[in-house]
Amino acid sequence: MVKTITQARQLVKRVKVCTVFPSAKVEHTSLWENVDLPDKQPGETGWGKKMNAVWTWKTRLPAEYPDEIYYGKIKGGLAVLMDMDYMAASHFPTAYRPIRTLDSLAQHIWESISEEPWDTTALRKATIEDLGCTRSQFDTALKNLQITMNIVRLNDPEADRDTWVPFSELYPDVWERHVAHRG
Repeated sequence: MVKTITQARQLVKRVKVCTVFPSAKVEHTSLWENVDLPDKQPGETGWGKKMNAVWTWKTRLPAEYPDEIYYGKIKGGLAVLMDMDYMAASHFPTAYRPIRTLDSLAQHIWESISEEPWDTTALRKATIEDLGCTRSQFDTALKNLQITMNIVRLNDPEADRDTWVPFSELYPDVWERHVAHRG
């Protein structure tokens, strides 16, 4: 069982893909199921040790081990931690979809992110103001951009909010290997 971030890293490397929290939608194990820390105790303030560990490790793992651990979303919209070699060799080639194949809202969001990094809150506000879409429509488009490997969360443990950049900027070697040569 996992009690430290080092053990969490080893888990991801061993299982190749794990969701952050459990889901009946997939067969993958979850970080939550493997963390052996106490849940929030009666009368305890905050999240409790287990929730705090899982929530912070999902950000810290890809930031502290950027060449080993990938954070993203898979089909169904589930957040996952993934072994970087597995992501590059197996997951990316099957999950990637060209931006032109996504809906116009996703394309608009991607264009904003391709110009400069955006945090979710600011990007959502600007997109809703610009296009008049709903929060739900925005959230779905943002999730689809992650699932199709067009955007990725910036690996910055100091960031207060999720900040998005094009996948090709954070992982240019994977992009070159699978997309750039397609023309």
